[in-house]
Amino acid sequence: MKIFNVKKEIIENKKVSSNCYRMTFESKEIACRVKPGQFLHIKCSDTYDPLLRRPISVHSIENNVIGILYKVIGRGTGLLSKKTSGDTIDVIGPLGNGFDYQLVSNCQLPILVGGGIGIAPLYFLAQRLVERGSNITVLIGADTKYNILCVDELKKLDCKVKVSTDDGSAGISGTVVDLLKNELIPANSKFKIQNAKFKIFTCGPVPMLKQVNQLASKYNVSSQVSLERQMACGVGACMGCSIKIRNPKSEIRKNKMFDYKQVCKDGPVFDIKEIAWEEM
Repeated sequence: MKIFNVKKEIIENKKVSSNCYRMTFESKEIACRVKPGQFLHIKCSDTYDPLLRRPISVHSIENNVIGILYKVIGRGTGLLSKKTSGDTIDVIGPLGNGFDYQLVSNCQLPILVGGGIGIAPLYFLAQRLVERGSNITVLIGADTKYNILCVDELKKLDCKVKVSTDDGSAGISGTVVDLLKNELIPANSKFKIQNAKFKIFTCGPVPMLKQVNQLASKYNVSSQVSLERQMACGVGACMGCSIKIRNPKSEIRKNKMFDYKQVCKDGPVFDIKEIAWEEM
């Protein structure tokens, strides 16, 4: 896939929660090629400070307008949050490999599981699945109601949305994994064969993803996961985002039986069974 480096005028950069922003800009070159789960490498200032770009997933596509949803966690995203309408943004993309959502059959029910800012790429995925006529359930987890993202937007897409918060201020009091258990257990308590009707797509913090993997394995549900990792080059050259992948045929370490892949080039989306979760 062709990769573009574009400089575009920011349409809007709006604060949407206590520490998250949604930015939009128009880029026909990227918008017509990007898949859900792919990401952009964004220059956060007009100087070389900070030197490295920041990898941020594509959150939405409306005609040729690209939306990104990002959390302020350091200097780079802090500078990004200061930009306003009319400023210029330098973007490289689309990068990485996205979700294989085209494999969802008409009889399968997609369950999207997002923890915190992990909901960002799942909204774009929901847009594409709705276009295909899928009936989608979206499970969103956050620490408190003030940090729950995208509920209204997902409901406008006619998604079934359920929420959990750690402090019980909205939805159920618990985690998004508790919500997922409630979705899977009733349908599978008597007829395990029904598990095939679900397909899980998930993104969020690693501890949450490990629990999603355990549930998916227990109930034999096909699942794809989008990983969030720190990156330098974004194209697989620096090896800074390497993770361990299960491979029984690996000769690197016979006792461990794993290989390495780069999240930026080989991911960020993987089959959840492919990840060596005990090494994360």
